[in-house]
Amino acid sequence: MTDDTTTTEQPLTEQLEAILLIIDEPHSLVSLAAAVGAPVPAVRQAIESLVEEYDGRGRGPRRGFELREVGGGWRLYVRDEYDDLVAEFVGGQAPARLSQAALETLAVIAYKQPVTRSQVASIRAVNVDSVVRTLLGRGLITELFQDSETGAINYGTTDALLQNLGINSLDELPPISPLLDDGADGFDERTAR
Repeated sequence: MTDDTTTTEQPLTEQLEAILLIIDEPHSLVSLAAAVGAPVPAVRQAIESLVEEYDGRGRGPRRGFELREVGGGWRLYVRDEYDDLVAEFVGGQAPARLSQAALETLAVIAYKQPVTRSQVASIRAVNVDSVVRTLLGRGLITELFQDSETGAINYGTTDALLQNLGINSLDELPPISPLLDDGADGFDERTAR
């Protein structure tokens, strides 16, 4: 018999589900174990239990989502057979205007892609997690690949962004360098050399 609780008496599987529901990048067993304060073997067993449950091999029916291991980490995903349905639903939502934060984040991704969330956050000097989720949900950006060394997901823009901007490629974006300060202010001629 396995102990499915932690010291707070909340079921481990429920704690993991709560964490898995909000993450947008795969997390390792070690990371998940640290998040819920449980030993890695117990988290591994709870993850296996959730996979079986979501696949319909447990007590309930098969779910429209699955818990998948990708690049050494775990995350919830829509099942492949529902991708078109979800894309149609998301695409059919009434378009809402993007916030200033979303526009700034989108600009950074468009000009710097491929780029990770932490790189975008560093450039913008703010947390961009929720903004990236919004842009992903609207189909304006996509996950390009996961860095093999760090596990960080790199993002890029989609054709939907090009369509919304009315351009054929990112090459048509205006050059950004004329809009930026050259950094020479504050330096005299001797220190600039």
